[in-house]
Amino acid sequence: MLQSVLTGIRVVEQGTFITGPCAGMMLADLGADVVKVESPAGDPYRSYQGGQYSPHFQAYNRNKRSIALDMNAPSDRAVFDRLVSEADVYIQNFRPGTAARLGAGVERLQALNPGLVYCSISGFGSSGPYVDRPSYDSVAQALSGFLGVVVDPQRPRFLGPALADAITGIYAAYGVLGALFERTRTGRGRLVEVSMLEAMTHFAVEPFAAFFALDRVPSSSDRPRLAQAYILRTADGALIAIHLSSLEKFWEGLVRALDSGRLAGDARFVTRAGRIEHYESLGAELDELFSRQPLAHWVERLGAHDVPFAPVNRIDEVVSDPQVRHLGLIVPVDAPHGARHAVRPAVQFDGRRAQRVGSAPLFDEHGAAIRSRLTETGKWPDRPGAWPGA
Repeated sequence: MLQSVLTGIRVVEQGTFITGPCAGMMLADLGADVVKVESPAGDPYRSYQGGQYSPHFQAYNRNKRSIALDMNAPSDRAVFDRLVSEADVYIQNFRPGTAARLGAGVERLQALNPGLVYCSISGFGSSGPYVDRPSYDSVAQALSGFLGVVVDPQRPRFLGPALADAITGIYAAYGVLGALFERTRTGRGRLVEVSMLEAMTHFAVEPFAAFFALDRVPSSSDRPRLAQAYILRTADGALIAIHLSSLEKFWEGLVRALDSGRLAGDARFVTRAGRIEHYESLGAELDELFSRQPLAHWVERLGAHDVPFAPVNRIDEVVSDPQVRHLGLIVPVDAPHGARHAVRPAVQFDGRRAQRVGSAPLFDEHGAAIRSRLTETGKWPDRPGAWPGA
């Protein structure tokens, strides 16, 4: 079973790399029929680590169909136009001006289909002093201020995943869903625009709120200090995260779990304000205490005393985690190629969740079938019944 709340919604996605494909995947995961239009060279993310089916491409292109179209060829432009004329949504993440040069600008496509929700994703927006700059994940993280509130300035390092790319795609899907809902009342489409800069700046809304309220520039240490969050190493070399928050009961539970009279009697840590003021000193004390016992000991002790905690899991450890298994977060992929398992969509509806996903398409995998159906009927080529999202 796949999610089906967007069954009947038709999407043409002309996205590359992550932002556009992620937006398309978010809709496909909810049951929308997403046709991914690729250039004759294919989405560059296909060959990110060699071949034409990289794991990076698979991550953001599941539950879609693929057709390769040369937008400079009249016959392929006609296929594209027929798809768009019956689509509900069109998504692109080209640099500003590129879509119009390809014949896929908003004015032209909404003239073909006035009900079309047209989603344009960019790095910095459609105008302004940065409009012609190239943008990637790292650039958006830096410019938006996000890196400034998560990175240690003494040892700056980028975070692992492409957060700005994926978050922008999620914001784009959120905008598309709002426009689709409005269309149920007006019958008209919308131009939905989101840039990586706007998405990541909004994602960092809390430190901006603190800046405007307190007239003080937030730093990367503010959040863990105020949340009383620590990452600690145990005797067997594992890492464990704790988060004491503002509730006194969590500090009291930690003291009991550690069974440390020295910590309980330290005047610096008696109040939450004191623990915030002496955040680094408390961290040093906790480092020493947690280094005395292995991870399993602390999992048992912290759990018994209701302290918010979690092991800092590797990906393989997440897959085998009991709660992850209980939630069915890892599901089979329906396809003879690519990865055999994937992380399912996060949202449940009426207690029901996706139990499988369709694989990302091979390059032009559905091109012949789509062209044939368009030639025969002149209508949107519905997915065959065997298609996993049907």
